[in-house]
Amino acid sequence: MDMTANEQAAWYGHLKTPVIFNNHRPIEVNASSIQHVDLNPVHSTPEPVKNGERVLILTPLKDAAPYLSTYFQLLSELTYPHHLIDLAFLISDSTDNTVSVLADELDRVQSRDDHLSFNSAIIVKKDFDFHLSQNVEERHSFEAQGPRRKAMGRARNYLLATALKPEHSWVFWRDVDIVESPKRILEDFMEHDKDIIVPNIWFHRFNSEGKDVEGRFDYNSWVESEQAIELRRTLDPDVVLAEGYKQFKTGRQYMAKMGDWRDDQRMEIELDGVGGVSILVKADVHRSGINFPCYAFENQAETEGFAKMAKRAGYQVIGLPNYVVWHIDTAEKGGKA
Repeated sequence: MDMTANEQAAWYGHLKTPVIFNNHRPIEVNASSIQHVDLNPVHSTPEPVKNGERVLILTPLKDAAPYLSTYFQLLSELTYPHHLIDLAFLISDSTDNTVSVLADELDRVQSRDDHLSFNSAIIVKKDFDFHLSQNVEERHSFEAQGPRRKAMGRARNYLLATALKPEHSWVFWRDVDIVESPKRILEDFMEHDKDIIVPNIWFHRFNSEGKDVEGRFDYNSWVESEQAIELRRTLDPDVVLAEGYKQFKTGRQYMAKMGDWRDDQRMEIELDGVGGVSILVKADVHRSGINFPCYAFENQAETEGFAKMAKRAGYQVIGLPNYVVWHIDTAEKGGKA
């Protein structure tokens, strides 16, 4: 045969039976101990109800029995679909009957056969052996703020680490001692599509003539100042600054002193510190490691340290000066009253 080497190789190639390997055959996992979690479809968007986005509402509790009835009344009035809401509570170092009152309120709400019951609820018990007088003046004194805020930060972190699940798109921190709050607060906040967003916190107090003085409560939501930056350079790294007290003059702008609930509620300002009465957080912010420092982080702790940490990581921290949530009047004589 008159064939070149290449022609001979091509001819023999046609005589071979082709073998096709399917390298993309699915792998079947049958072990029940292996779970697959895909976070890629979990998003936080301005259209959460349409997308069926799940919300986790977190509330730390300590000696909170007197406030729980109003808390659940307001919670039941939320217009966000309750079947998309999970509740979680952490009870720490309580000396009253918080556990039994909470269990009773939860059982009452979750036993309903209408739309008011929530998807799920969890109660976490964890004591930190931190005991502080419930006397208002002592509890809100400047000297108590550092240890108090560190303990509160630890409680929030334990609650978050226990309750946050892969399906959650949003985390809503809500204090127990709120007395008045918009029913659409979740939808209102979500429409802003911000990483972290907080309302203004005021309180009702009536004078001798029966007029509401509309007190400004939360001095932990603020805008940083050059004066505070210079002050921090002189402080020991372990010192925790607390706002609204005369011991350290920071010159910061407090959102509590801004705004009016009668004006445009969608108005936004950028914040550098936030209070913890009501905070809506995109869940991925927490998943990225932004939590509540139980130590001095840039001379802040707990919620203010949380805001500082978030800003350092490049997340948005937004306040709504004209969107007011009403806190119980603590009847403080000085400081933040």
